[in-house]
Amino acid sequence: MTIRLRLLLLCLCSSAFLTAQQPKKPTASEIHESIKKLNFLGSVLYVAAHPDDENTRLISYMSNEVKARTAYLSLTRGDGGQNLVGPEIRELLGVIRTQELLAARRTDGGEQLFTRANDFGYSKHPDETLAIWNKDEVLSDVVLAIRRFKPDVIINRFDHRSPGSTHGHHTSSAMLSVEAFDLVGDKNAYSSQLSSVNTWQPQRLFFNTSWWFYGSQENFDKADKTNLLDIDTGVYFPSSGLSNPEIAALSRSQHKSQGFGSTGSRGTQKEYIELIKGELPQDRANIFEGVNTTWSRVDGSKVIGTILASVEKNYDFRNPSASIPELVRAYKAIQNLKDIHWRTIKTEEIKTIIAACAGLYLEATANTNHATAGSTVDLKLEVINRSPSKMILTSVVLPNDISVEKNLGLESNIDFEFKEALKISNNQSVSTPYWLTKKGSLGMYAVEDKSFIGKPETPRKLSVTFNLNIENVAIPFTKAIVYKSNDPVKGEEYKPFEIIPEASAKISEKVIILDTDAQREINVIVRAGRDNLEGYVQLAHPDNWSVYPEKQNVVIANKGQDETLIFTVIPPKEQSEGLLSPMVTVGNSTYTKELIEIEYDHIPFQTVLLPSESKIVRLDIKKRGEQIGYIEGAGDVVPESLRQIGYEVTTIAPDKISAENLERFDAIVVGIRAYNTVADLKFKQQLLFDYVAQGGTMIVQYNTSRGLKTDNLAPYDLRLSRDRVTDETAEVRIIAADHEVLNSPNKITSNDFEGWTQERGLYFPDEWSSAFTPILSMNDEGEDPKTGSLLVAKHGKGYYVYTGLSFFREFPAGVSGAYRLFANMLSLGKNAAKNSSDMKN
Repeated sequence: MTIRLRLLLLCLCSSAFLTAQQPKKPTASEIHESIKKLNFLGSVLYVAAHPDDENTRLISYMSNEVKARTAYLSLTRGDGGQNLVGPEIRELLGVIRTQELLAARRTDGGEQLFTRANDFGYSKHPDETLAIWNKDEVLSDVVLAIRRFKPDVIINRFDHRSPGSTHGHHTSSAMLSVEAFDLVGDKNAYSSQLSSVNTWQPQRLFFNTSWWFYGSQENFDKADKTNLLDIDTGVYFPSSGLSNPEIAALSRSQHKSQGFGSTGSRGTQKEYIELIKGELPQDRANIFEGVNTTWSRVDGSKVIGTILASVEKNYDFRNPSASIPELVRAYKAIQNLKDIHWRTIKTEEIKTIIAACAGLYLEATANTNHATAGSTVDLKLEVINRSPSKMILTSVVLPNDISVEKNLGLESNIDFEFKEALKISNNQSVSTPYWLTKKGSLGMYAVEDKSFIGKPETPRKLSVTFNLNIENVAIPFTKAIVYKSNDPVKGEEYKPFEIIPEASAKISEKVIILDTDAQREINVIVRAGRDNLEGYVQLAHPDNWSVYPEKQNVVIANKGQDETLIFTVIPPKEQSEGLLSPMVTVGNSTYTKELIEIEYDHIPFQTVLLPSESKIVRLDIKKRGEQIGYIEGAGDVVPESLRQIGYEVTTIAPDKISAENLERFDAIVVGIRAYNTVADLKFKQQLLFDYVAQGGTMIVQYNTSRGLKTDNLAPYDLRLSRDRVTDETAEVRIIAADHEVLNSPNKITSNDFEGWTQERGLYFPDEWSSAFTPILSMNDEGEDPKTGSLLVAKHGKGYYVYTGLSFFREFPAGVSGAYRLFANMLSLGKNAAKNSSDMKN
């Protein structure tokens, strides 16, 4: 699927939409801007906790106006957030948000870095955050990031001096950055890193403050600004026709899974940064004051600076290729620099500029988007020089260091294509996010290859190097192998070229609920990664469960084809739960991973391998009613989960909500954040309230107070807050013990709140009409009780329920008590009728 992104080419803006993975094709203006950047030798590191925490206005300004090498260090990948574009949560959401960050950086011109910290969910204090994260390991990663990137200036998004006033992850990111600032230059601090990096000392550390941190604009206006620098980030770039805030909005809008689409603005916009460490610049608009950002900061670079100053000054916008001879001279001189850091950075920058000036197009495409270790794929290599420069393709080097001599003169605008066969190594590792290859802890990802720590993605090892001779100087260009196809509607489409296992398997359902001891048929789906796959499949299961047959043979003729095998599972008579795991044996190898493909228009196609597991639960559960109408919100798996316990669930589009359509349902469930994301619902509220008044049950799951599409969330007064209980083990106190929702058809006790995951709930109401009955009380340690997690109101003949409990997280985790409680909520108003019927019989 094509991914449409507004790219910032060579750290600049372009109005063209390009497909992700597609080669960059900069304009003459963009090339000139990149030459300016080549002549700036200064770096800025922005530090915060999550994807979407970053200030894209400041990142874009530093990259595109100042021309500084700019990076964002996000301590986490945002796994604990919500997902507005699909059902993925936890690790898979982290994969999506990683790619959204990379898309944002392609837009605003920055680079992207990470630590191993796992976003385990909302945290109210840095003490909790740093205990769960393993402070020493995350601090080590921050120190490593600074030593690698070598920033002259660090800017924190959050204030390190205000623990407990905001998300614990936020404050922790600032605290770790402040501590790291004093450690990175100490050879005794994390000394094991010094085998691959050197010590470093940034010149200044700032906090990116604003009126928000002062409580109001009025307070901020009165505040002492002695240590504050103010920067006008509202500049306009004639080369792109965009203002910096417009670029920043495009960057911010890449965070689509979080609903952070942003409208661009124009005109002066001030950003304030407060000095935390280092000397305060006299020029309050220049954070690099006193830092040498010219070529003269690097020993032996005088001739390079002279050449490139001339290239910038004499650049011909109508003929960029006129700059190639001098650029090649500078490239050759850069190779002699002893400063490895700047030599590496500027080598890649100048190579990109040379290629752009020459209109040099290099591409290596495979005839398939995935293959297995040991297999052979066909490659097509394309080379074209669209300049008058003297250029020779001397050779190409395929993976595994296979060199193919060419010695081909590249005449201007003559396209050359070659075909090569690539034999993939038998030991080639599979393509998957490196931080997911080994099970980590609640707060930390486990990374086996320490050289990967901090990288945004698993490095692409399958690439082709084109060895060129340009103006009598040898210059290599390396391109990752990609897959390219043509869609009859969308045209040219790109996907990464991935290595997958020869077999993978999954159970069709991630959570399987059995409400009796009757046997259940389970579908196991096996996918072939190669042609002519033969093997057998077994199903690992809990000891007190039975599975037959014990194993089944599987034969699949074609790569990419699925085969479904049916196993029968027999549960125990008593309540029990455990994991089912398919195992595919092919020859001497056994495969236990599931192949997951993530495909959205706004990010590149993603391939993820995770342990193939499904939770199976023999659950003591009763229910009333059968037909459930579901109004979708921001994306969750609640409908699938309700089907697991025997309900028939029908999704209702907002335009289909009518009295006639609603009357056939026993209950209506509204998805998470529906009133934040579905504007049309505000026109349907009275219909829904009438349905309740006539005897129906309506359950509304959590919404955020910010951005509600209606003022009438409930038939009675109800005000949402930011109250939440983040400790999933927090005590749950029953305060309406006799209420029907806790007693029928299932008796709910404290045991039903055991085994919950990530949190109890979020965005609870804090004020409500007396028509509501609060059912539960809970709180995080040291806080006042919160009683708004589950509110039930009788309305006419029916029931309206509002809940901030995190059913959308508990259902995918197979939490038994969550299913039992939700069944009771759906059964409200139906129990009396059932009991009466039982008495008559």
